[in-house]
Amino acid sequence: MGSEVALPKWASEPCIMGIDEAGRGPVLGPMVYGCLYCAVSYQKTLSSLNFADSKTLKEEKREELFENLKAEESVGWEVDVIDPRELSAKMLKKNKINLNEISHDSAMGLVKRVLNMGVLLTEVYVDTVGDPEKYQIKLSERFPHIKFVVAKKADSLYPVVSGASIVAKVTRDRAVRDWVLDETAENMHRNFGSGYPADPATKSWLEHHKHHVFGFPTLVRFSWGTCTPYFKDIVEVLWESDKTDEGGSSTGSSKRQLKLSSVGFTGVKRKSEEIESSGKGRCKFFHARKLEQVTHF
Repeated sequence: MGSEVALPKWASEPCIMGIDEAGRGPVLGPMVYGCLYCAVSYQKTLSSLNFADSKTLKEEKREELFENLKAEESVGWEVDVIDPRELSAKMLKKNKINLNEISHDSAMGLVKRVLNMGVLLTEVYVDTVGDPEKYQIKLSERFPHIKFVVAKKADSLYPVVSGASIVAKVTRDRAVRDWVLDETAENMHRNFGSGYPADPATKSWLEHHKHHVFGFPTLVRFSWGTCTPYFKDIVEVLWESDKTDEGGSSTGSSKRQLKLSSVGFTGVKRKSEEIESSGKGRCKFFHARKLEQVTHF
């Protein structure tokens, strides 16, 4: 995603880039990293475009500025939209990847993407995640030929980062606004508020949309601590352990899988062909995820 135009002539001149994110804190929706880049010689003009930290602007103004950016031939932009499922999966995997690492990887991915397009990046300004000095060292080691400036509140200090903030925020707002709920459970709705944990509308939506087996719809970052209180009455499911000892043999201490007849399947046995074709008696979450009852292992 991004400006998606042929590389302009100015891109072969020394260029600067700003990087910022939107949606780090919400429990709903993607996190978006955005960047804006232009020739160093265009900096003064960029300053006159009246960018500001996107959080200080109304949605209508952000949309207007973003459309102006898209029409401006002297700047380019790119985004990285990180799905809530990806965020949760990385943060909950065996070798956990924390949110700061995810953020750093996304920012470095944008730098690499723009470089691969052929843009002559010489300076990059970044709104910090974590310790600014350590982050700057990390970026400089990865891209030693680029001068990096990493700072707190960079989106209010550097116009090129303010522009990136607009790109990221508008992209996330549109992604959440146009989000298509994959799940088909009854009484699902989109009145989820801002998506921030303290928002009463978001709290109400989470309470209404929790499922005792499947948890939450895929819009939710289920790795967030915000979700933990909603699982106090969730059904416990014990799975056959796949653990093996160092010699490759089973530990022999695996627990049996909890039967799900009371939470998703009927207790009536059917032939496998009938189960596959009818799907009767199963929770709609099974339908949405195209799960089938397994009779033989």
